[in-house]
Amino acid sequence: MGKLIIDGLKVDADPNKTVLDVARDLGIEIPTLCHHKSLHPFGSCRICVVEKIWKGESTLQTACTYPAWEGEIRTNSEMVLRARKFILKLMLASAPESEEICKLAEKYQVFETPYKHNPKKWNNKCIMCGLCVRVCDEIMNISAIGFAKRGSERYIATPLDEYSETCSTCGACEFVCPTNAINVSDWTDREIKPHPSIFERGLISRPAVSVHFPQAVPNIPFIDKDVCMHFLNDSCGICEDVCVPEAIDFKQKDKIEEFDVGALVIATGFDLYPLMEIPEYGGGKIPDVIDALQFERLLAASGPTAGVVKRPSDGKIPESVAFIHCVRSRDPEHGVAYCSKICCTYLVKEAMLYKQAMPNGSAYSFYIDIRTGGKGYEEFYQRTKEDWVTFIRGKPARIVQNGDKVQVWSADTLSGESIKLDVDLVVLAPAIIPSAGSVKILKDLRLATDEYGWIKEQHLKLRPLESMIAGIFMAGMVQYPKDITDSVAQASGAAAKVLELFSQPELKRTPTIASVDTEICVGCGYCEETCPYEAIKVDERKKVAEVNAALCEGCGACAASCPSGAAQHKNFFKDQIFAMVVEATKDY
Repeated sequence: MGKLIIDGLKVDADPNKTVLDVARDLGIEIPTLCHHKSLHPFGSCRICVVEKIWKGESTLQTACTYPAWEGEIRTNSEMVLRARKFILKLMLASAPESEEICKLAEKYQVFETPYKHNPKKWNNKCIMCGLCVRVCDEIMNISAIGFAKRGSERYIATPLDEYSETCSTCGACEFVCPTNAINVSDWTDREIKPHPSIFERGLISRPAVSVHFPQAVPNIPFIDKDVCMHFLNDSCGICEDVCVPEAIDFKQKDKIEEFDVGALVIATGFDLYPLMEIPEYGGGKIPDVIDALQFERLLAASGPTAGVVKRPSDGKIPESVAFIHCVRSRDPEHGVAYCSKICCTYLVKEAMLYKQAMPNGSAYSFYIDIRTGGKGYEEFYQRTKEDWVTFIRGKPARIVQNGDKVQVWSADTLSGESIKLDVDLVVLAPAIIPSAGSVKILKDLRLATDEYGWIKEQHLKLRPLESMIAGIFMAGMVQYPKDITDSVAQASGAAAKVLELFSQPELKRTPTIASVDTEICVGCGYCEETCPYEAIKVDERKKVAEVNAALCEGCGACAASCPSGAAQHKNFFKDQIFAMVVEATKDY
């Protein structure tokens, strides 16, 4: 096999690869604007030109289409630089508003073009590379767009320049466009529904293939079949083409695996009260009224704005932010009666972080009263109050859109004055409620909950980690709102409880469990129907009920429903209860 020399580096010639692929493997950068692995290379942008030297002759070739035959390739010679500068001058005339073209031109020191721009051109960012047309036709199998007219008047359009009925708004054309010239709304009048990122709290959309969140275990991507075009119309498959380890398998099926375990720790987290159900604060329709978790993502360096706080509506950096405490917390008439416990502290933290990022910005905090329980929390609040944030004691009545501002209607209960404050952004601290997923899990496990959906513990003070069923423990906000410190402590305690359970050769149970008098039982099955723990079953052969002592929790449902009195509690019979009632109601 012959040798190929690229910028002085020798490699084995491989006609099955292109010069662009081989150069990339060697770490040699060749600019290109029309190359996509899932599409056959056309070399339409021509910016990837390289110099080919063969038998003493020197010619230009596009690196994305030229096979890696033997010979010599120069990617940065004087001939190549002249050619790329000429091509960039043409591109500047064709797409003067493209940031990508301007950046490339600056890199190659092309600051102006002698060629005239056609002011009637359909799009001042398009370089007519054709990637959007080809991906719609060859990959998506939709063919909703194509080329129209010829020469300098050529442009990309739908048939007859009318809104397309065939466009599926998949966004593939936008995705492959190298100059961000494409907008799906140009092709169709259908409502474009982005697929929001749950982890980023809907601030950005996510593709059909993504990782749940950065710390996910296992940290591997998944395919969302509900939005993946391969599963919706048997097209696409780009992810399979570009996946180097060949890990994509569209034939995989969902499967359920069952495991025998000795204990369970329930840690299903929490949700925030939905903004859509808070009409007085915009009902989720004012884009610049967001919840605290969204603001947390805006502050994060790994977030959608790389830590730069920007308004969702227009990307503007807010010069004033209002933070509102107790939204639907401590509000039994409209929300929940309980205090969400951690809202005050995390809103104070977010206000301080905003001020650190925007020293000249204004932060206003509307509160009922501040509850910062925890080590160092009160001192943290006092420091923020003195140096960073303006605190206003009063619960806002309404939030409305006022031009490009958001207006907060409230009152200062300390001064008795009414307030209408215009700010750029409003951050709400909604009530913390049980997560939607926990409702089904707790129901399937037959675990008792309170009126709000939080799991009930055996004893709030003496057995706070144990559910009403032996062997099932709890940790974190599945029990009640708590901060990270308490959640970690509870998780450690739950793990210790599991170890304690497994360290015993036999399980110990309280003696007050159900038993059945087989001489009286007629096998009616009422006890089996009412038992929430499936601890009592009717033996079809013997026609009597039998109790599984390991599952029985001694709730008394079977004894209460048994018409014959055959089901009773050991060491706690009905006669004992009635005797206590009689004794307690005697008139001495």
